Amino acid sequence: MVKTSELRMKDVVNVTDGRRLGFVGDLELDLEAGRIKAVVILGAGRLLGLLGRERDTVIQWNEIRKIGHDVILVEVATDYSLG
Repeated sequence: MVKTSELRMKDVVNVTDGRRLGFVGDLELDLEAGRIKAVVILGAGRLLGLLGRERDTVIQWNEIRKIGHDVILVEVATDYSLG
């Protein structure tokens, strides 16, 4: 079993293009089923955070391919940011 605090410490990498997406910042939960629906990768800050952040990236749980010791491998299309 993986703790949510452990998920936040792992790099998320898209196996489709090899791009590093960042770290898990939040989780979307299905409270009725007691399951994780998606992980949210927080967008990078712009100009030391003064100009806001880039878009967050939402990765659905079924798009996660492997949770390793240091990394979470996901397989998503290249257009995966929130609008």
